[in-house]
Amino acid sequence: MLNAIETPKYPIVLAHGLMGFDELRLAGKYLPGIQYWRGITEALRANGIEVITAHVPAAGSLEIRAAQLSENILEKAGGKSVNIVAHSMGYDTSISSRLETGLDSRYMLSQMKPPNVKVLSLTTIATPHRGSSFADYMFERLGPSRLPGIYRALKAVGIETGAFSQLTRRYMQEDFNPRTPDRDDVRYFSYGATVEPALWSAFRQSHRIIMREEGPNDGLVSVTSSRWGGESGYKGTLVGVSHLDMINWTNRLRWLVWELTGHKRNFNAIAFYLGVADMLAEEGY
Repeated sequence: MLNAIETPKYPIVLAHGLMGFDELRLAGKYLPGIQYWRGITEALRANGIEVITAHVPAAGSLEIRAAQLSENILEKAGGKSVNIVAHSMGYDTSISSRLETGLDSRYMLSQMKPPNVKVLSLTTIATPHRGSSFADYMFERLGPSRLPGIYRALKAVGIETGAFSQLTRRYMQEDFNPRTPDRDDVRYFSYGATVEPALWSAFRQSHRIIMREEGPNDGLVSVTSSRWGGESGYKGTLVGVSHLDMINWTNRLRWLVWELTGHKRNFNAIAFYLGVADMLAEEGY
């Protein structure tokens, strides 16, 4: 963990990805909720950092999710300026893909420009700003004839499907990015990650596909696609870190196994987010 960190002047909004949630309660009030930002929110608050967790539709289109994000910030920030920290993806068990939340934030800032929401900075973590070759692969494999059936099944259980078609490289590079320019009054920061998945890793196939098409990646998003904000805005590549490691979901069990076999931890998600907060403070936010 960091010995001492600077506290940002302004609150941090944590924005989750597709199929994500701020807190999920499977048994109502009888059992503790499952947090998307596992242990991260508490660590930030314990260090004196004001944190807002945003709740947006689990799988709505970029436009729907951006509108909800704007409403969340307006409701919870109390008129304060904020910094958004967005992890790219939540988990989609339907088509083995993951989609965007940093992109929701970009759309909100660029296209909606909500007058009563003041965002000073956007930090995206493993966000597919240029799309994903794995999304391309999945759409090609499924084929257009099977997609309507999948979409109907998802909608039948209340899941909006607009976002699923918005991650291909063609859509991102030829449609979304040209019409979603960065704002001059917002600072953009970003992080990427790389991993070499083990034989039993759920990311093994997706990693291989993305490596062939785009190069080093975290199992779902390439470093190239993660880069945003120019040379000064890209804050670094996390090495040996998968997409889920970055929200502290896979670390505990894997670290236990690694420690029992004599390996050392190479990544601490909580320390990473404290480092992001420290970076924002040093940048004046």
